[in-house]
Amino acid sequence: MNSSIILFIIAAYFAVLLLIAWITGRNNSNEAFFLGERKSPWYIVSIGMVGTSLSGVTFVSVPGMARTIDMTYMQTVWGFFVGYIVIAQVLLPLYYKLRLTSIYSYLEERIGRRGYKTGASFFLLSKSVGAAARLYLVVLILQTYVFDAWEIPFAATALLSILLVWLYTFRSGIKTIIWTDTLQAFCLVATLVVIIWQVKEKLGLDFGGMARTLVESPHFRIFEFGDWHSTQNFFKQFLSGIFITIVMTGLDQDMMQKNLSCKSLKDAQKNMYVYGFAFTPVNFLFLSLGVLLLTLAAREEIPLPALGDDILPMFCTSGILGESILVFFTIGIIAAAFSSADSALTALTTSFCVDILGVQRAEAGRARRIRLTVHVAISVLFVWIILAFKAVNNRSVIDAIYLIASYTYGPLLGLFAFGLFTRRKPRDKYVPYICVASPLICLAADFLARQYAGYTFGYEMLMVNGGITFAGLWAASAGLTSRPK
Repeated sequence: MNSSIILFIIAAYFAVLLLIAWITGRNNSNEAFFLGERKSPWYIVSIGMVGTSLSGVTFVSVPGMARTIDMTYMQTVWGFFVGYIVIAQVLLPLYYKLRLTSIYSYLEERIGRRGYKTGASFFLLSKSVGAAARLYLVVLILQTYVFDAWEIPFAATALLSILLVWLYTFRSGIKTIIWTDTLQAFCLVATLVVIIWQVKEKLGLDFGGMARTLVESPHFRIFEFGDWHSTQNFFKQFLSGIFITIVMTGLDQDMMQKNLSCKSLKDAQKNMYVYGFAFTPVNFLFLSLGVLLLTLAAREEIPLPALGDDILPMFCTSGILGESILVFFTIGIIAAAFSSADSALTALTTSFCVDILGVQRAEAGRARRIRLTVHVAISVLFVWIILAFKAVNNRSVIDAIYLIASYTYGPLLGLFAFGLFTRRKPRDKYVPYICVASPLICLAADFLARQYAGYTFGYEMLMVNGGITFAGLWAASAGLTSRPK
């Protein structure tokens, strides 16, 4: 495939994103940037959230899961759907009742000012590192399989990627993102379908034959009920999926900011139901693609890379599926990466401005200047984190960062659960110490369980983490109650 054609397609793709930004970005106010003036169509938000959830890491990692854990990830995905229902019925009514811009503002009134700042800080830390890490892995893939051929330095690729995201988000933020993410969600799903179709053709199968191949594959194992020590145990996966969704969607400014931009609570709830329903078959297709790639590799005796994350890129860039697939793969990777990076950049800007700087109390012109400055600063921070990952050049470090970042959502779960389901009010001065101690206790517990009990914690550690935070807040609230709301 001629590299100039790929470059032209990438340029055309971003030209469309910039056109959407220009059309939607005529209102440059903070209200438009933070909440889209609360006028976003719920069905557009729903489609865009699919693209936001399926990051570039998901795009390459989920198909690779089929080699090691078969289709058991679907157990977690079904838990996700239940979590979306909980968010729609419990959290969204609260957020709309209080007319929040940042969801962490709830913690100030219910827990206290230090609890509010602590919750927002945990989000800022975990989201900035996690979002930059996801973008790093995608930039690395693009660099390795596309841009190295043009001798473009990695730093330039990283800088250009962030610059492009900044260009179409800096004016109107969430008001633009709900439309660009919708386009990117369509591109991502279309790319997935095209790749599956090409694998089917390479295997010489019709649709029925493809379905039989999937069902008859040894990797088409969905349920694991027997082994309680396994991280793939159904009950662990399903319950963890519920809590992962509640925390990483319902308690995440990135995801909730889109919901808060809808016209009404009913629209936001419809968005959550439809988004949750659509998310399930999309993940099933990604896992099915992984099974089909393994089947093709076995039939054609194609050697597979050691890392599962490299399986899909290898097939798409080596010409095995045809040279045109590289174009679709490039578009899919860009769509998956930037639909999560743009919303993360906007959410971090919103949270820092509202929760840390209190920009909502500033005069309109000054508030806008602060928001633009913070948006640039966080973009620069993203570039520095990506370059730091490149300097380390070790994917196991990224895995460790993901693990640590996932622990930081436990205190948020504990804070919100305590606020919602008790009338007690903790002593505010102790809240930061409790929230820092909880993930540290969990890390120690995980180490001891591995060493002395042979037990490996999986996603269920999130529930343990939230439970420890909840217990600490309960202990710090002895004799104190909050007024009924």
